[in-house]
Amino acid sequence: MEGYLDVIHELIQQKGYATTADISNQLNVSSPSVTKMVKKLDENHYLNYEKYRGLNLTWARINIAQNIREKHRLFVEFLKMMGVEEDVAHLDAEGIERHLHPQTIKSLETLLPVLKKIKPNIINEFR
Repeated sequence: MEGYLDVIHELIQQKGYATTADISNQLNVSSPSVTKMVKKLDENHYLNYEKYRGLNLTWARINIAQNIREKHRLFVEFLKMMGVEEDVAHLDAEGIERHLHPQTIKSLETLLPVLKKIKPNIINEFR
């Protein structure tokens, strides 16, 4: 569900709206799968969905989507500091962000600015 919310939020930021076709293209999944998930998200009040009219995130869920994007950005930045190429960092971040405990994420949020001050590419020195 987080992946869907992230894509929906991104589409709304870019275009002002999101459709199931847009989501299907972004996630490379079938339209029926998207429709099923969108209905589930609507039932759970993550978004407002009207068939054939597009969808919008609810205000409370916009914050969740923004938090998801911020976590992703944090992991990408950290991985890039270790010398990981950006496209690989984005792929890895998608896998990491769903599996780390919130305490670990908070620690990384605290550590990253310190590492950036010390030396942005400190990991490269150990290669």
